[in-house]
Amino acid sequence: MTERLTIIRIGHRGDGVADTPHGPVYVPYALPGETVTVEAVPGNHPDRRHLIHVDHPSLERVAPPCQHFGTCGGCALQHWALPAYAEWKHGLIVEALKQAGLDTQVAPLIDAHGEGRRRIVLHARRGTHDVLEVGFSAPRAHHVVAVNACPVLAPSLAGALKAAWAIAETLKRAQKPLDIQFTATESGLDVDVRGSGQIKSQQIAELARVAQAHRLARLTRHGELVTQAEQPLVTIGRARVPLPPASFMQATTEGEAVLARLVREHVGKAKRVADLFAGIGTFALRLAENARVTAVDSEAKAVKALQRAAASAPGLKPIEAVTRDLFRRPLVAQELNGIDAVVFDPPRQGAEAQARELAKSGVKTVVAVACDRVTFARDVRILVDGGYRLTSVTPVDQFRYSYHVEVVGKLER
Repeated sequence: MTERLTIIRIGHRGDGVADTPHGPVYVPYALPGETVTVEAVPGNHPDRRHLIHVDHPSLERVAPPCQHFGTCGGCALQHWALPAYAEWKHGLIVEALKQAGLDTQVAPLIDAHGEGRRRIVLHARRGTHDVLEVGFSAPRAHHVVAVNACPVLAPSLAGALKAAWAIAETLKRAQKPLDIQFTATESGLDVDVRGSGQIKSQQIAELARVAQAHRLARLTRHGELVTQAEQPLVTIGRARVPLPPASFMQATTEGEAVLARLVREHVGKAKRVADLFAGIGTFALRLAENARVTAVDSEAKAVKALQRAAASAPGLKPIEAVTRDLFRRPLVAQELNGIDAVVFDPPRQGAEAQARELAKSGVKTVVAVACDRVTFARDVRILVDGGYRLTSVTPVDQFRYSYHVEVVGKLER
């Protein structure tokens, strides 16, 4: 059974929202001001509809740049003009802060898409009729949409899709679902394969041949080396960092540069800085150009890479790099004595335990970086309740066409 709805706004996850007598109804790929024909899909949540036809399109509707848009779940908003899309993303941060009781001016959204994504995870699965499919997950579904191109990827990831297909073909006899992570580095593509289970030595040799044929810098399975032509390296500030397998990096090169610039500006002339959830040193290695840095992260391999990079980089002040789980053992107030500024950039679950300890401390400046607006607002609320003042909030968009948005905030005691 079909029905006609008028879309009023875009929801938090990028769906069009129509207000009905029974509550809000969500319609993927519909835009504000549009009248659409939709239908309910058996098995879907009762407040969701499938878009059949746009009866009266918005003036902000544009042609998606990707042939797979609408079937691939990687992007939600390619059909929306960028100015309106940017205003919506800015509003997500404003609303999250408002819901946390924080009334603060939010700076304009910074577009940090740059050349595109430099990290992706491709999935390989057996599809209909046992046909191998390599690509991205479908929207809100478990099956894979096979792709042969992706417009949001940086040129440095050229060749990733072909290499993924070749890796999946090599391992298809294992009949296991695969996740294949690609990271573009200055040495070439760094690839980690997960999910293959135990494989025979013959397949290991075949994987090594695939890596050579596709000129991969390194190929690992669950972090264990299969073959390496070159050490994957990235430059951070003055340092050259040897990447551990499957390392976390910011999604785009431009995104990393923008976030690092904001962090350095907010830290200012601080002489002693703690960089928490430091990873491979995205901020720490830059901050050490002007300040002594204590860098803390739970990933031992990332900390070791940071240490190696710092030891060989010219002109840096001392960096003390420590492996520590900040969720279970946050730095307590006494450990923060003598620290002028703290930077924290946690995973999506945020840094609640660490924020509570910071709220008890005497640290003058805190710079909060987050990839989740809700946990950002929660952690900032804890700091404000502990005596800090939120003086700056800047949203950064390095996930174009998605509902994800980074945010950087400065707090002063």
